[in-house]
Amino acid sequence: MTHLLHKIPLWVRPILGLALVVMGSILALNSSASVKVFVVLVACGLITVGVTRIVGIFGKEPDEDQGLPGIMGLSGVLLVGAGIAALLWRGTTLPMLALAVSIALLISGTASLSSLFTKSSRHKTSSALSGLASMIAGLLVLLWPTLSLWVFGVFFGGWLIFSGLRLILAFFGRNHHENPAKQQGKFRTLSKLAGSVLALILAIGMVLVTSFIHSGDPRLVPDAFYTPPTTVPEEPGMLLRYEPLHEGIPQDADAWRILYTTTHPDGSPAVASGSVVVPKTHGNDPLPVISIAHGTKGIIPRCAPTLSARPLADGPAAALRVLVSEGWAGVTSDYVGLGTEGPHPYLVGQAEGRNVLDAYRAATELEGFTLRDDTVLWGHSQGGHGALFSAAIAKDYAPEIEILGVAALAPATNLVDLALGVKDSAAGKVVSSYIAGAWNEVFPELDVNSMTTPGYSTAVQRIGDLCFDGRDALAAVIRGTQLFDAVIPESAINGPIGEMLRENSVNMLLEVPLFVGQGLADQLVLPTMQQDWVAERCAAGQTMEYREYEGLDHMPLVEDESPLIGDLVLWAKDRLSGKEPLNTCP
Repeated sequence: MTHLLHKIPLWVRPILGLALVVMGSILALNSSASVKVFVVLVACGLITVGVTRIVGIFGKEPDEDQGLPGIMGLSGVLLVGAGIAALLWRGTTLPMLALAVSIALLISGTASLSSLFTKSSRHKTSSALSGLASMIAGLLVLLWPTLSLWVFGVFFGGWLIFSGLRLILAFFGRNHHENPAKQQGKFRTLSKLAGSVLALILAIGMVLVTSFIHSGDPRLVPDAFYTPPTTVPEEPGMLLRYEPLHEGIPQDADAWRILYTTTHPDGSPAVASGSVVVPKTHGNDPLPVISIAHGTKGIIPRCAPTLSARPLADGPAAALRVLVSEGWAGVTSDYVGLGTEGPHPYLVGQAEGRNVLDAYRAATELEGFTLRDDTVLWGHSQGGHGALFSAAIAKDYAPEIEILGVAALAPATNLVDLALGVKDSAAGKVVSSYIAGAWNEVFPELDVNSMTTPGYSTAVQRIGDLCFDGRDALAAVIRGTQLFDAVIPESAINGPIGEMLRENSVNMLLEVPLFVGQGLADQLVLPTMQQDWVAERCAAGQTMEYREYEGLDHMPLVEDESPLIGDLVLWAKDRLSGKEPLNTCP
C-alpha cells in the first residue's frame, strides 16, 4: 500500500488543494444551502483532507513538517472514515455531524502539534499555530452547538480553504533541486506561517462572535406595566393604563405604551399591550388613524415591540413616519402573549384581529387628542394576516369602527401552502417552531407537540424562547439550521394541524378596499403561494389592488428604500379622501 502511495505524482497534491478550496468556498459562502448538499460537502471535505494527510506522509517526497508520521497517517484514516460514514449513514443528524467534525478537527490539530516533537520539521511555529487553530475550532463546535452549522459553513469551510491553499503554495513554493532537503524556500515558510496565524486569528474571532451571539438579546423582560390590575373589565377595548414612550420615537411625535382589555382565541377576557403615536402638533380635529398589525416577533412576553428600543420600527415604518408627520396617528397592538401573559395567538386570525381592533378602541380613551371613528389597517407578514382578519371581523366584532381599507404586505394568507413551502428552510423552521409552540398552548386539544418530528421537542422549545429580532433572530435561525427535517412533517400538515391551518387562512370575502404587496424574491412568504392565493380570491369575487416588487425579499419589501413605501403612503391617503380603489383582478 505504501509502495502504491509513493508512486502518486506530486502534481496530485495541488489538485487536491484546489478541490478543498472549491468545497470550502461553497460551504463558507452558502452556509444556508440545503442540509443534504451541506452534508455531502462536509463529508467530501473530510475525505479529501484525510487523503492529503495520507499522501503527504506516505507519498512521494513526504512532508515531514506535518508532524509524526504515525499520528498524521492515523488522523488521515480517521478523517476519511468520518467522511465516508457521513455520506453512507442516512440517519445522520446535525449533532452527530457536529460531534464527528469537532473530533476530526481535534485530531487534525493534535496531529499538527505533533510536529513539535519531530527533529526534521522546519516549520514548527506554523504547524503549532495551525494545530492550535484546529483545536480551537473543534472545541468551538463541541461546546457551542448553537452555532454548529454556521461554524461548519464559515469556519470549517475556511479551514478547508486554508488546508487547500497550504497544499497549493507548498507545491509551487518548492525549489526544484535534486536534493529534497533543499526544497524548502522562504516563500513556503512565510506562506505557511501567515496562513497559520490567519487560521488562529479566525478561530479566536469565531469564539468571540459565538460568545456574543450566545449571550442572547439584551431586551428587557416585561416590567410591572404589563401586569394587569386586580380587577379587569370583561368588556374588550378598555384602556387600563398608559405611560409615555421616549426611545425610538420620531422627534415630531409623542407616543405611549398602553395596556388594554381584549379577548383570547376562545373568547375569554384577556389583556394586551400596544403603542400609540401622534404628531406633537395637531389641531382640535380628530386625527386619521393607521391601525398596525405587526409582523413576527416571537411567541413569548419579552418579544413585545413596546419592550424594544425601537417600538415603532416594525414593517413599513418609514410610511408610518411620513403619515405621522402629516397629522396621522398610529396604533399598534403587541398582541396577547407579547408583553402580557400568553398564550400568544400566533397566526390565529380571529384573535389577532380582535387584539388589533381593541387597541384602536383603547387608544380613543387617551386624553389630549381625539381620533376619527374610522381607520386604515395595514400589516406585514404575520401582521398582514392579522390586518386581513381585522378587516374581516370588524363589522361583527367592532361595528362602531369603520374600516377605510386594509393593506397586507407579504401577508401569510394560505397557511397550508406557507407551512409546506418553507418547511425545509432555516427561517421556515423558526416559523414552524413558533406555530408548534404557540398552537400547543392555544389549541391543547391538537397536542401539536406529539405531531412534530420525533426528537425535535427540545429544539422547538428553545427556538420558541427566542424572539425574531436582533441577536435572538440570528440565534433562532441558526438553531433552525440544526434541524435536518421539517419541524411539522408533511403528514401532520395534511392531518389535524392542516385543518386548523386552513381555518386560519385568509379565505373570506372582504368588503373594504384591499391592497396586497409582494416581493418577488421573498424566500419566506413565497411569491408563487401569493400569486395562487390572489388568483383564487379574484376568482371568488374579491376586488383588490395587487402589486409585485421585483428583486425584493421578505424584509427589504418594507425597508425605508423600498418603492412600496411611497405606494403605501399614497394608497392610505386615497382611502382617507374616498378615492375609488384600483382593482387589478381580471
